[in-house]
Amino acid sequence: MIVDAYNMIGNWPHLNKLKQANRLDEARDTLLAQLSEYKKFRDVNMMVIFDAMYVPGNAKSFKKFDMEIVWTSKDQTADSYIEALARQKQSRFVQVVVATSDQAEQWTVFSAGALRIPARELLDDIKRAKNEVEVKAREFTDKSSVLRHSPFNATQLLKLEKLRDELSK
Repeated sequence: MIVDAYNMIGNWPHLNKLKQANRLDEARDTLLAQLSEYKKFRDVNMMVIFDAMYVPGNAKSFKKFDMEIVWTSKDQTADSYIEALARQKQSRFVQVVVATSDQAEQWTVFSAGALRIPARELLDDIKRAKNEVEVKAREFTDKSSVLRHSPFNATQLLKLEKLRDELSK
């Protein structure tokens, strides 16, 4: 997944509020934290591309939160970098997904064979993924709580579960 970082910041309400309040550094950090959690939830390779328009002369690439973070050079837009990267990475064996709400960029990466996901859809999927993890964690906690307070061992509980399932058919 290739993420157009400033497009997410501009389209995600909580990040856009930070940007409007001149707290762009905080918006970037929050975006990276959310994307890193999502990366772990969905087990995807992720590159986050920042345009140099807000931090000129800062072209660099580094790893953070197990994601590749790229700052384009001042003469290169994030859009052109993402489009070239999508063409380079897309193959029969690798499906590239580009996260952006920029219509022109969506069409360009789509014509290269990449999939696209709008900013709002990515935010919704991040919320869904987080909810799924919370549900699983609750289930795990509930199950371990039952095991701690149960007079039965794990083998006996498994047999009881199977018996319950057979009786409910």
